[in-house]
Amino acid sequence: MSFELTGLSEKVAIVTGAGRMRSIGRPIAVELARAGCDVVITGTGRAPANYPADEQAAGWRDIESVAEEIRALGRRCIPVVSDIANADAVDALVAQTISELGRVDIVVNNAGAARGPDRFNVVDLDPAEWRKVIDVNLNGTFLLSRAVAKHWLAVEQPGCIVNISSVGGKIAGAGTAAYSASKAAIHALGAAMAAELGPFGIRVNAICPGIVDTSRLDDIDRGENWERLRNIIPMRRHGTGEDIANMCVYLCSDQGSWITGQAINVDGGQLTIR
Repeated sequence: MSFELTGLSEKVAIVTGAGRMRSIGRPIAVELARAGCDVVITGTGRAPANYPADEQAAGWRDIESVAEEIRALGRRCIPVVSDIANADAVDALVAQTISELGRVDIVVNNAGAARGPDRFNVVDLDPAEWRKVIDVNLNGTFLLSRAVAKHWLAVEQPGCIVNISSVGGKIAGAGTAAYSASKAAIHALGAAMAAELGPFGIRVNAICPGIVDTSRLDDIDRGENWERLRNIIPMRRHGTGEDIANMCVYLCSDQGSWITGQAINVDGGQLTIR
C-alpha cells in the first residue's frame, strides 16, 4: 500500500531564509512545491562575494536559483529580498503574497541569524550580537506568525505555521546562550499561539533539527571534529536539509492535521542520549 500526503495542492506557502544552496530552507521550499504548493521565498540579498566557495563555483544566485528550481516543477514562485526582523517589511511580504498569489496557507519560519559572533559565554557576549540573534530568530518568527495569523483570523481561514527551531533550544549548551534562548523562546511562542489559534483551525508547530550538514556549519572542519559530532548521533549520520523538509511537508499536509503545539526533534536520535 502506498502512502501519499494530501491537502497541499494549490496551497500557497511562504518560506523564509531559503536562498542557500546547502541549507534547510531551500529543500523545504522545493519539497512544498513538489507537493503542489506555490511558494514565496525570502533571502537577505547577500552579496555574491559573500557566498561560500561551492556556491560561487556553481554560479549560484541565491533565491533566484531556488525560484528556478521551483518553477521547473511547474509551480509559481516569488523570490523576495526581505528583512524578516522588520515589522513593515514583514507586513509588505504578506501583502505581496496575497496580492500576487491570491492567498497564503502555510508559513515556514526558517530564517536565522548567521552563526559565529554570538558563540561566547554569557559574560563575554556582546549585547549587540545578542540582540541580532533575538531579532532575527525570535522577533522575525513572531512578526511573520503574527501578521499571517491576523490575516487568517480576518478572513476566517485555517492555516499552518512551522517554525524551524533546533535541538539547541532544548540542550542549551555552553557558549550558545543567544541561540539557545532564541530557539527555546520559539518553542514557547509556538505553544502559546497553538493554544490561542487552535479553535480557528490554525496549527503551529516547531521542528528541532539536530546536526544538519549545511553551509551554516562550514566553520567546523570536515575532519576529526565532524566525525566527533557524527558519533554523538545514535544513527551515526548527519542530517540533511531533505530530512527536515520531509517532516515540514508532513506537518503541513492533511495527514498532520491533528498535530499542533509541538516541538518535534528530527535529529537522528541525538537527544535520546541526554
